[in-house]
Amino acid sequence: MAAQQHIVAGRQFRTKADYEAAVRDKKKIDIIKSKINMNQPKEVIQLYEQMQQGAYHFETMVGNDFDDEIYELVESYKEQGKGEKGRRQKNKTANEKKKRSKSHKAIKGGKISSVEDFDEDMKREIEAQLRAAERRRKWIVVLCSLCAMVSFGYFFVYYFYAERTNTDYEKLAGLKDSQMLADVGERIIVVRGEEEEIVLPDILDEYKTLYNKNKKLIGWLKIDDTIIDYPVMQTSNNEYYLTYNFHQEYDKNGSIFMDFQCKAYPRSQNLILYGHHMKSGQMFGDLEKYTKKSYYESHSVIQFDTIYEKGTYQVMYVFRAKVLKENEIAFKYYQFINANSPEEFNSNMKEMAAMSLYDTGVTAEYGDELLTLSTCDNSQTDGRFAVVAKRIQ
Repeated sequence: MAAQQHIVAGRQFRTKADYEAAVRDKKKIDIIKSKINMNQPKEVIQLYEQMQQGAYHFETMVGNDFDDEIYELVESYKEQGKGEKGRRQKNKTANEKKKRSKSHKAIKGGKISSVEDFDEDMKREIEAQLRAAERRRKWIVVLCSLCAMVSFGYFFVYYFYAERTNTDYEKLAGLKDSQMLADVGERIIVVRGEEEEIVLPDILDEYKTLYNKNKKLIGWLKIDDTIIDYPVMQTSNNEYYLTYNFHQEYDKNGSIFMDFQCKAYPRSQNLILYGHHMKSGQMFGDLEKYTKKSYYESHSVIQFDTIYEKGTYQVMYVFRAKVLKENEIAFKYYQFINANSPEEFNSNMKEMAAMSLYDTGVTAEYGDELLTLSTCDNSQTDGRFAVVAKRIQ
């Protein structure tokens, strides 16, 4: 059987590796030619200057041939209008081209046996190309070093915040049930939209010390056998605790926080809690594990206490959604805080049941108290991932 022919652009190559390198050169050349007009001297000369500066790298003689082609074309453009002087220069440049081609081949792959084997002109050409190659190598080393430093810095910052968050929340969990700062006193609040004053219930003893450290504390969320064991904050907007922790320090992990429109007392029908989807698993990073029904089955119960009362919830729905435009008419789970009627409540339940990734068999009716955990979903633009649960005690 005849040996397979490896031919590209009129050049024959002995090995498959050389052939594939030639194919790559050919593709690169085709792209270059598609971008310039070879009949325009200005464009061709500009290309030649780029090639001289090392903008394009070729692996085989196909690339060398193209390099020579451009060189000859540039010289022909330069010779136009120069008459006899141009013709004499052509002979000289032809010799230079041959020398440059030889030096290119000699340098290719570091295969120079000895620079002393060449004449003086060839030596200068080889040394010039070696200096250019050395400059490129140094620039590559510098750029790689900078990239490594940036990457290291990013991971250092990420690790720092992750470790600080772990340590802080372990300490905060240790302050539950503490009586160190437990004196809260009577608290009176004006109900939004009403003139009458109401006295809020007493804060649970286990949260009094934490509350006195930061009066934005509104509760505590815990799911057994998970990293989710955090204080829950609430302020007058849904932005602050995206980037601040319990101690009101800047923290890219942020905090778990309750939607500012929800009320712990008198209690809203649906309490919505938000948290970042951190790759480390912190905050609501592990929430996406609920996409698997097997995970739900072993983590179906959620403990969420407001600072006023304890609560246990059973997971009902798990779904992906998107943040929709304000004027878009569709069910927006993140706006469902109170239903004005049984019909509205049941409609919302049907919407969430339809979106749910699986059927838990758990349902709710008007009057039940709900809890929604919401985080980002990176699988889609403006995506959200939600776990909705019903209070069972």
